[in-house]
Amino acid sequence: MELNEFNRNGVATAGSGYFNSEQSLRLRRPPSHASNQNASPHFDWGRSSEGGEDEDEEEPRHVRELPMPFALRKAVRQVQQMRVPVASRRARRSRALKRFSSQAKNALALVTLWRKSIHKIGGHFGGGVQSYFVFLRFLVVLNFLSSLLIAGFVLIPAIVFNSLHLNTTIPEANLTGFEVCMVYDTSPNALTVFYTYFLDLLSGTGFMEYSYMFYGYYNNTMIVTSGFSYNIPLAYLLTASFYFIFCFICIIVRMGGVWRVAVTTGGGTVGGYSMLLFTGWDYGLQGDRATKLKQNNIRYQLQVDLEEERLQLKAKSLTLLQTVGTYALRTLLNLIVLALIGGAFAGIAFATQFSQTQEAQEGIVGLLLEYLPSIVITASNFVVPLLCDQIALLEKHSPSTTIILALLRAVFLRLVSLAVLLFTLWENITCYTDRSACSPCQYNHRIYQCWETRVGQEMYKLVLFDFLTTIVKLILVDFPRRMVVDNCSWSLVQWVGREEFLVPPNVLGLVYAQTVVWTGALFCPLLPLLNTIKFVIIFYCKKISLFQNCRPAARTFRSTSSNVVFFLVLLFGWSLATTVLIYSMAELHPSYGCGPFRFSVTMWSIVPNSFQGLSPTTKEFLRYIGSQAFSIPLLLLSCVVLCYVAALASVYGNSVALLKAQLKLEGRDKQFLVKQIEELTKKQGVPKHDRDPILRDPTPMAVDPMRASFRPTQNNYS
Repeated sequence: MELNEFNRNGVATAGSGYFNSEQSLRLRRPPSHASNQNASPHFDWGRSSEGGEDEDEEEPRHVRELPMPFALRKAVRQVQQMRVPVASRRARRSRALKRFSSQAKNALALVTLWRKSIHKIGGHFGGGVQSYFVFLRFLVVLNFLSSLLIAGFVLIPAIVFNSLHLNTTIPEANLTGFEVCMVYDTSPNALTVFYTYFLDLLSGTGFMEYSYMFYGYYNNTMIVTSGFSYNIPLAYLLTASFYFIFCFICIIVRMGGVWRVAVTTGGGTVGGYSMLLFTGWDYGLQGDRATKLKQNNIRYQLQVDLEEERLQLKAKSLTLLQTVGTYALRTLLNLIVLALIGGAFAGIAFATQFSQTQEAQEGIVGLLLEYLPSIVITASNFVVPLLCDQIALLEKHSPSTTIILALLRAVFLRLVSLAVLLFTLWENITCYTDRSACSPCQYNHRIYQCWETRVGQEMYKLVLFDFLTTIVKLILVDFPRRMVVDNCSWSLVQWVGREEFLVPPNVLGLVYAQTVVWTGALFCPLLPLLNTIKFVIIFYCKKISLFQNCRPAARTFRSTSSNVVFFLVLLFGWSLATTVLIYSMAELHPSYGCGPFRFSVTMWSIVPNSFQGLSPTTKEFLRYIGSQAFSIPLLLLSCVVLCYVAALASVYGNSVALLKAQLKLEGRDKQFLVKQIEELTKKQGVPKHDRDPILRDPTPMAVDPMRASFRPTQNNYS
């Protein structure tokens, strides 16, 4: 009787849309096209492919699945091809387009930069470390394409026009009373010692300052010859603007793809532990070392999840006095962290002020003064995060919250330290404390004869110093540490071990370097090309150090969620650099003695001035684009599209929520059925060791994943 009731319950459950394991397998089995081997096969001779490509592709599979000899199958296919009308032109075009797209993707996959190396890294160290090198490759390609853009519209035209000595036109300007502002020595010393070239290469002065590397070397001429005209200032400004727009589009497109992957994988879904056990394995791993490492990572993730659950339960059980004490302790520690970061900012501002106001000196002392802001910034970025990590251990946060706080503090320190350097430079350039020092040039001409080149030199030194510290660390720290660990058996040395390859700090270093390049691209046009070479060298150095010196971190960072954070931080760095670009173009007065905007009120004023030289048709078109007749309909259309996308996202979100709820119900139904089976076996007197023959089956396919996944967490549902 009880067994019959149980069967009826199972049928009712299946009818409601949820099946047990045996019924699910039966219902998922595809229906056979022939009931038995003796029955004659029936064919749909009149079937046509007018429905499109899907039906046309389904017919060969239908014929292949029929139980018949090969000759008969071939004859049937020929008869069907004779009876089926020719596919439409649209279907043929669609198939050709899909075939071309597939072939293009395969071809691009073969020529993808560092494809084998990145696959090897992912196979030995997992997807988290691989995400760092994928991110580095993205920055290399981005900088390379940006350098092509700048070279094509600024560098190569300037070199060609200077070498051919073509007819040039210089805009007229009234410079009465501004003669002192025109002083700018554009010729380096004729007699220099050899090591001076090396110092100039490191500091960006001397022969480097008077080259195409920096802003001050470009002129403000307009080339006019035989019906061809080229406005170098306008090309310089528009190229810089399109460079930033191009980088923004690339970041958004890439972040959209990463976001889709993160949403698809999802976080906090049903059965978190079982999902980690059954879907958390990385099948690209190679070797025993990599598999053991992945097992340890999964074990650590389980420990972290359990620890977070324990901390949440502990936080709920705290009394009011204990809660107040915990928050008071965290507030005090956060104040200490803010004091450390504020001290670092004060040191950066003081070092920048001291370096900019000192008189120019020769030799090593002058080089140290030039690099003093870079040294202080690098030291702050190294020391302060270490202290903040130790303080974070006392805050008693969950492991994931601790990692997120460390990332936010490191991002804040790195990017805001760069902002402090820029603010100090702006304070000196605009004479913020003493306005009389900027008269009559509207900028501090006594210290900065060409302030744009000076800002470009600071960014150049930051990029170069960051590269040198990375290489020196690999040579003088990582390699000796690995040799000591491998050849010394002391317990302390073995406890320290090899250096861990921590993905978040390394990626934040890349974001910081790219933000510096964006900030200095307007004042140092060849900085993206220099950064491309730098990142290529860093890739190979990091790869060698990874395999030779490093061990993967015990606490890994999941690649799907970390990539989103990395691109968000990169977008924040782009926003900081864009703010500097817009303010420099729209507010600051250009230098009178150098650069392509030397006689303009602002850099952006070259755009309306160039507008007057356009043809009447072009003027009318641009006026229409800037008028309300165009902007208001465009705004309304954008709002409609945005509302549609938001509604579509809401529908998809509701669908995902319903599917998650369905998974919950399916899991609970399966657990209910397991309990019913256990109760029936107890009542029927089945021995305990024979109650669950499925779990005793050594073959992996015999285990029901949902049944196994819910058994260890019967009292925990997410």
